[in-house]
Amino acid sequence: MARTQSPDHQLQRDEILERAAQAFAANSYPGTSMNDLASACGTSKARLYHYYPSKDAILFDLLDRYTGVLISIAQTHAGLPALIEAFLVEYEHSQTRHIALLNDVKFLEEPQRRRILDAQRQVVDLFTQAIQRAYPGSTTEKNRSAVTMLLFGMINWTFTWLKPDQDASGKMSYKDFAKLVTGVFMHGMDSLSADKAGQSGSPE
Repeated sequence: MARTQSPDHQLQRDEILERAAQAFAANSYPGTSMNDLASACGTSKARLYHYYPSKDAILFDLLDRYTGVLISIAQTHAGLPALIEAFLVEYEHSQTRHIALLNDVKFLEEPQRRRILDAQRQVVDLFTQAIQRAYPGSTTEKNRSAVTMLLFGMINWTFTWLKPDQDASGKMSYKDFAKLVTGVFMHGMDSLSADKAGQSGSPE
C-alpha cells in the first residue's frame, strides 16, 4: 500500500524550492550542497531527501515549474503591451528563479535539460507570435527571431539593475519600466520625446 502524502507536502516542496533558488543565486548551483540547502530550509539533509532525491532533482523541479509559469503568462496575455508588463511583474518577484533559468540549465541531465530548453523555446515562440500579431507587416521569416530576441534582451537582465525597493528616489518601478520598454520597442526612442512633451505641457 502506497504511503499517502501529508497535507503540507506540496507546501514543503514550495518552501524548499524558494530557499534553493535563493541559495543558487547567492552561491551558484555548483557552490551549493545538499547540506547547504538543508541548512537554508532549517531542516536535516535526511528530511530534505524525503522530498527530493538529489540536488539535481531540486533544480529540475524549480526550473520546470518556473518555465511552466512563464508559458502560462505568455498564453494568457495575447497583446504585446500586456505580455511585456506581465513578464516584468513576474520577473520582479522571481529574480532568483530567473537567475537559475539563465545560469543553471546546463547542469541538468540531458532529458531534463531538453525539457527546460523546449519550454524556453515555447516561451520565445509565444512572444514571436505576439509581435507578429502587433506588427504583421513588419516581421518576416528573416527578421522575426532577431526582433524577438531584441525584446528579450531589453527585459531578461532587468533584475541585475532595476531594484525599486533599494531606490530611495522611487523613480522607476517594474510597471514603469514595462511602459518604457513597450514604448521604445513599439514606437522607438521618439516615443520618449512625445511622453516628455505630454508631461511638460499644461492646458492654457
